[in-house]
Amino acid sequence: MSDAERLVWSRLRYQALGVKFRRQHPIGPYVADFACLSKRIVVELDGSQHRASAYDRARDAYMHEKGWTVLRFWAWDVVSNLEGTINAIGDALSPLSEGGTG
Repeated sequence: MSDAERLVWSRLRYQALGVKFRRQHPIGPYVADFACLSKRIVVELDGSQHRASAYDRARDAYMHEKGWTVLRFWAWDVVSNLEGTINAIGDALSPLSEGGTG
């Protein structure tokens, strides 16, 4: 795992946001960095190799087509502002938990 992945996983693995996340979870032909199955949210942490990536666009389109919400964060932003990243993930979960399935 990268430094950014270790930081985020250290917060998500113990259900800090009230839901369970899995690390390196397969979704079709792709593998998500982190996935919350109950809310159908994927969290991706991107390094510079992902900038304007056609592969990532195709991957996101596939996941959206299958009903997943994809949240992408730059690894540098995660390392420099972990709390902001975790808060953004929590914000994305909030509307889903109010009217969602779970």
